[in-house]
Amino acid sequence: MSKQRIVVVGNGMVGHKFIDTLIKSSGDDAEIITFSEEKYLAYDRVQLTSYFDGKSAEDLAMTSEAYYQENGVSYVVNEKVTSLDTDNHQVTTANGRIEAYDKLVLATGSFPFVPPIPGNDQEHCHVYRTLDDLDAIELSSKQSKSGVVIGGGLLGLEAANALKNLDIETHVVEFAPRLMAVQLDAGGGELLKRKIEDLGVTVHTEKATTEIIEGETSRYRMNFADGSHIETDMIVFSAGIRPQDELARDTAIELGERGGIVINNHCQTNLPDVYAIGECALWDQKIYGLVAPGYQMAKVAASHIQADFPSSNETNDLEFTGADMSTKLKLLGVDVASIGEVHDRTPGAQSYTYSDEIEQVYKRLIISQDGQKIVGAVLVGDADAYGTLLQMMQNDMPLPENPSVLILPNVAQDESSALGVDALPDTAMICSCFDVTKGDIKQAVASGCTTMSALKETTNASTGCGGCSALAKQVLDSELSSLGVEVNNDICEHFAYSRQELSDIVRVNKIQTFDELLDSHGKGLGCTICKPAVGSILASYWNDYILEDEHIELQDTNDVYLGNMQKDGTYSVVPRIAGGEITPDRLIVLGEVAKKYNLYTKITGGQRVDLFGAQLNELPDIWKELIDAGFETGHAYGKSVRTVKSCVGSTWCRYGVGDSVGFAIDIENRYKGLRSPHKLKFAVSGCTRECAEAQSKDIGIIATDKGWNLYVCGNGGMRPRHADLFASDLDTETLVKYIDRVLMFYIRTADRLQRTSVWLENLEGGIEYLKQVVIEDKLGLAAELEQAIALNISKYQCEWKTTIENPQKLKRFKHFVNSEQTDQNLTFTTIREQRFPLSTSTSTTTKHDFGKEIDVVEV
Repeated sequence: MSKQRIVVVGNGMVGHKFIDTLIKSSGDDAEIITFSEEKYLAYDRVQLTSYFDGKSAEDLAMTSEAYYQENGVSYVVNEKVTSLDTDNHQVTTANGRIEAYDKLVLATGSFPFVPPIPGNDQEHCHVYRTLDDLDAIELSSKQSKSGVVIGGGLLGLEAANALKNLDIETHVVEFAPRLMAVQLDAGGGELLKRKIEDLGVTVHTEKATTEIIEGETSRYRMNFADGSHIETDMIVFSAGIRPQDELARDTAIELGERGGIVINNHCQTNLPDVYAIGECALWDQKIYGLVAPGYQMAKVAASHIQADFPSSNETNDLEFTGADMSTKLKLLGVDVASIGEVHDRTPGAQSYTYSDEIEQVYKRLIISQDGQKIVGAVLVGDADAYGTLLQMMQNDMPLPENPSVLILPNVAQDESSALGVDALPDTAMICSCFDVTKGDIKQAVASGCTTMSALKETTNASTGCGGCSALAKQVLDSELSSLGVEVNNDICEHFAYSRQELSDIVRVNKIQTFDELLDSHGKGLGCTICKPAVGSILASYWNDYILEDEHIELQDTNDVYLGNMQKDGTYSVVPRIAGGEITPDRLIVLGEVAKKYNLYTKITGGQRVDLFGAQLNELPDIWKELIDAGFETGHAYGKSVRTVKSCVGSTWCRYGVGDSVGFAIDIENRYKGLRSPHKLKFAVSGCTRECAEAQSKDIGIIATDKGWNLYVCGNGGMRPRHADLFASDLDTETLVKYIDRVLMFYIRTADRLQRTSVWLENLEGGIEYLKQVVIEDKLGLAAELEQAIALNISKYQCEWKTTIENPQKLKRFKHFVNSEQTDQNLTFTTIREQRFPLSTSTSTTTKHDFGKEIDVVEV
């Protein structure tokens, strides 16, 4: 039987979810082609606002051309499907392209509703829907001092946050009497308004815009039906969505009275080979505007289609029967959550209300007439109870004798833990974005998951909108406990402590050596796990010379010889070139040393020059020449601060707004030699064009016209992670203070060999908790963390300078303890005019990737 040809019109989040579901379950039975009206493949619209925080289209991408190519998916971007021929099973694009289908999936989404206001089509009037829309908004903001968002719903407040982040005066205009009128009751909406206005955004409710005309003091004037007006330089419409159903209008596909493509429980339209999913689909007279219901539809449609595949074991049993529209999110930094029905439409329903005017927290719990079930809830300012309340409602769980404890402070958490997690059935949906149930988490734990990062990788739980992360962690911990699984954090058999606990012991007791720590808190002789870990801890706090007799046994090979051992047994020489800035004279010295010792040379991604191929006995001589020329060790061999990459900044670049080179040099010199649980890389960019790629570093700094933006805990490597924006528009003193605190808090609390990215993912409370510790000094540790860094800085030494000045230490750098003879067994080849270790291949020619032959000369 030939493959089923499936055409997917629309490559947004839901369209991609459908494709991804088929890829992972249908084998080779499907031939898929997808069309995207935008120039991008699917990206995360839920995180759209982060585009203004520095994330790129690539960061938001949910798929890639390579992924589709590897899985045989054909894709066409920047091309709109304009008509359907359902009789002949064909689609036609604006460019005249015709594609046939066996099954057609319409995932065209929705379009923003723009109220029919005279003047709504002017140059600086925008919608907030796509990356192109955001580019246009950003361009307008550069020519504007103020902006208005028309619409106070979820997306409208996201748009307001974007305008505020673009540093223009921001207003929100809402027709309803309160913000988020669909999700919040009067009390919640009023508090949300107050909190948002405290952040500097002006809110206008019960305002109907009648026209947009030329302004007197600003570009536009918005006149309202009540006779009032405001003036603004730009306008963003976010007044709701409408289903994108125009493709179906000229066909026999059934539409709803007010729009939307009518579907049944299998997401089929009235035509058997045509499906609709996401915001273009109308189920039971409802359009679902959240991503989770769209994902459910995608899964249902994929299951129904692949049930007919020859190799499939699928049945048609999976159905879409509606979706819960409860939601939890952070709007302009304010926690907001809505569960179930909150507008008093349930007969006999009762409610409990908690309102704290001082802390600005509002909570309302609505229960059934008999007091046994949750009907709905509103949480503003504190949404920690969201996960438990949602599960209790969805699973008809009984309430405690006094339901108010579920929303009272300091009580709710203890009560919710007892009531919620352990009592949840296996079918309870923990992560609606990826359909992860409690049973799925139990299975993941049974398969070996013991941490949140492992759970995310295995199940995808909490990797979508993130609203379920707290509940997922509770389920994980509860399941580990119930299975009797003990998560042993002991660093090794010699110490019954975790790396963090050993760190605290060393710091508090001012322990200076490994032997002292072993005698007081350990047993045995130590091993290759605990020795380097303790060596790193000691170096982080006291910064002694690592080749002192009491420390040398703790170091691995690279630290023992102050250089990275390469695969041929030689070593690398990597002098520090702070910020990538180097004088011509020093550059010449590097070249002369490389020629003298016949070293392979390479400029690294961290803006340094690596010299490879040095034999052990050559290292002291090489470093003496470099140190005499003013160089010092670059610590490329250590778990420590490596490099601070920089662009040329305001010194040379016409776009630069900050001296990225000068600051990169200052930062590198400040933290050079700082030992940590894993290597650390920094970068400083002189403007938001981000040429230094600061947002992929452990510490990233970007210049703004008001100071510096600080990003933390990004990295490349095997698990690339984009850094999180930590604080904006900082002066230099505050920025350095925050970096001091972040680094030392990481050093104190991270696990052995844990990168900052993984550390943050496992840190309870995540980035928000880290901000509380560093910025708000929640733990009262700020001064202590700064003092710890200052002590480390004060004891800095170039380890190679110390070594070459100590004849006893130089004895280590000999091939033979009783002879000056060197190792004569190394053999090299010459490629691209530099020497390489001899390949194991016997061929005398090698092929370049592009087919060019390169001569190889045996030395």
